[in-house]
Formats: sequence, C-alpha cells, structure tokens
Amino acid sequence: MKNKAGPRRRTAARPARARNPTHGDFADILSIAGKDLRTLCAVLRGLIGSAHADFVEIVWPRQHIASYGVGPSKMSEHYAYIGVQESYVNLGFYHGAALPDPERLLEGSGKKLRHIKIRAASDAKRAGVAVLLRHAVADRRRHASGA
Repeated sequence: MKNKAGPRRRTAARPARARNPTHGDFADILSIAGKDLRTLCAVLRGLIGSAHADFVEIVWPRQHIASYGVGPSKMSEHYAYIGVQESYVNLGFYHGAALPDPERLLEGSGKKLRHIKIRAASDAKRAGVAVLLRHAVADRRRHASGA
C-alpha cells in the first residue's frame, strides 16, 4: 500500500518532504556530491533554513537536486534548489528572473530560472545570496497567499 501522507513541515530534527518513491533525503544529495561539494551543499541548506525556517524540502536524487518551497509544488510553490554538478553546486531560483539582483549574482537566460554557481563556501556567504533567498521566499509566500 502506498503512503499517501502529504508533505511535512520542517522541524529542527526533520525537514518536511513529500512522500513519493522517486524522492529521497538530503543524505542522497550529499552522497552524490563529491567530498569537496558536500560542505557547500550543507552550507546552502543552512542558508535556506535561515531564510525560511519551515521550508518544504523535496529531493530528486536522479536529477541531483534538493528543492525548497512553501509547499510541495515544484514550479508554483518552490523558490530554490541545490543542484549538484561535477565541480560546483548550483543554487537555483525557479523564479529568479523576477528577483532583484543588484549584485548581479544570478546567471541564466531562460524565461524564469536563474542560478548562482557556488564553488567555495565564500561564494555562498556573500550577502547578496541571503538577500536573494529572502526575496525568493517572500515572492513564493505572496504567490501562495494569492496576494
């Protein structure tokens, strides 16, 4: 029998995640990442938690991403993802094209998606990264509330 439980809200001990056989845990992302990138993944997840304490986390190990939002729907409720690449980690924003980016950290030319390539912890700790995360969370909260 399939587990029909919906997404859970994050707590300090356990992040919320939707139940689906294609989903994994953050540990799956860490196992995919090379040794040097594991720390970057953890730092980024911590930044996301600082910007949004009760995030919903859904991990897609096959896509090498952990996705974060105000609810379980990827393109309407999620605001960011951590994407493991071979030599860096992407901090991606599903609606990044609409975010203010005065430091010009975001890369990409698609209609909505933007990302920041994180190669070192110092890249993740730039003030503009936290600002982008706060704007992204606020945007998805507004969208979810219908405002």
